[in-house]
Amino acid sequence: MIVRPRWADFKIIGLYTGKVVNGIALLMVVPLATSIFFGEWNPALDFLLAIGACLVFGLGLEVLCQTSRDLAWGHGLVVVSFSWLMATVLGAIPLHLSGHFSSYLDAMFDVMSGYTTTGLILLQDLDHVSNGLNMWRHVLTFAGGQGIIVIALTFLFKGTAGAYKIYVGEGKDERLLPNVIQTARAIWLVSLAYLMVGSFFLWIAGMSLGLGPVRGLLHAVWIFMSAWSTGGFAPQSYNSFYYHSLLYEVITVPIFVIGSFNFALHWAVWTREKTEIYRNIEIISFFTTMTIAMLLAMAGLMKLNVYPDIIALFRKMFYQVTSAHTTTGLATIYSRTFVRQWGAMAMLGIILAMAIGASACSTGGGFKGIRMGIIFKAVIQDVRRLISPESARIVEKWHHISTRLLDDATVRTAMLIVLSYVGIYALGTVVGVYYGYDLVQAMFDSVSAGSNSGLSCGVVSPTMPTLMKVVYIFEMWAGRLEFMSLFALAGYWVALFRGR
Repeated sequence: MIVRPRWADFKIIGLYTGKVVNGIALLMVVPLATSIFFGEWNPALDFLLAIGACLVFGLGLEVLCQTSRDLAWGHGLVVVSFSWLMATVLGAIPLHLSGHFSSYLDAMFDVMSGYTTTGLILLQDLDHVSNGLNMWRHVLTFAGGQGIIVIALTFLFKGTAGAYKIYVGEGKDERLLPNVIQTARAIWLVSLAYLMVGSFFLWIAGMSLGLGPVRGLLHAVWIFMSAWSTGGFAPQSYNSFYYHSLLYEVITVPIFVIGSFNFALHWAVWTREKTEIYRNIEIISFFTTMTIAMLLAMAGLMKLNVYPDIIALFRKMFYQVTSAHTTTGLATIYSRTFVRQWGAMAMLGIILAMAIGASACSTGGGFKGIRMGIIFKAVIQDVRRLISPESARIVEKWHHISTRLLDDATVRTAMLIVLSYVGIYALGTVVGVYYGYDLVQAMFDSVSAGSNSGLSCGVVSPTMPTLMKVVYIFEMWAGRLEFMSLFALAGYWVALFRGR
């Protein structure tokens, strides 16, 4: 029997959704301060209005939904999916008021792309965006990489048992420390430490390219935020290609590779276990599938003789494939170059890399290396069962922070999530083909949206059909939350109308 949610359930959901929305208002203080510092008064007013809207909505929910009850699992999952939607609607206010978007839907598209660390954009005239708005775009993607729920847990939540339930709902399930609030703060400690170091090196690199100290610092912070969070946003329309710098590429590649690794892996290496780097199933899986994707892309490029020598070929191929596999989305080629020069085979290599993605409980998207490793281990286990005596007990182990036995429940969960990703990739591809796009191109941008990668071959644009924009927003949202929170939200809607 399906039980209909009661008013008490909605009060719990509303209370914690309000806290998350208040966290978005807190984030907007950063671009507001940036706008005031640079004397950008119109953008500053836009952010003041947006902060006011967030506080009215967030504090209003907290006042109306006061309750002493704690979150259950269903509440936590619904809070995550619903608060992400509201954060997208309210976070789009300053973007829409900037005049750089043709519709509010386009502004919401970019906000969802930022929160989910995707990097696809519908923003127009990027090269003339204010510093405040550019700061907001990159704060979105940096905060989204850590998780907007993690922000709320860090600053606005007290240590309740229910806090862990919304932490899990955002696609994370590992505690770096015994308390989930402490875990959220540890994630921010790791990220801010890397932010200071990475931005410093990018700042030095930017000034060596001729950027002034202030502009160089802004670009350094923005590019680091984008690379670390595997977000793909850039302050210029040419993306990483704008810098034409091998040094910039050499610095950014390690940032987005390290940023794509599991936060638990970072914490383990920082605190106790350096050998985790080469023992972890996700790291082994990542470099294996990365090699396969690189070989596919290289074979396609060599067949078409795209670049004059092997060094130029490797440089372009390596940056794009690494960006794809970490689901970063930074690029050193024009989007249409994938179609006009790289060809179908090299594009399939990029599609494979984006579809698999990086690590679970990280800033990356896609199937995740841990699931690919588990599925591979399950295949090996089944093969061993087939060739072993019937009386033999076949045991397969896998290592992620600790060594574990492979069981059927773990394999089923991994397969469910992978098949869900395949479903949203297929949905976006079918819609793209319906509107007349080439199959490979439609698949490329659909997989990019669903895996939160951000590379585009030119399908994503302000002129694409409205339905495609809506589908891509859904793909980004579903892919970032890894479906469970969406299933819970859908279940609540069903229970509301059909429950007893």
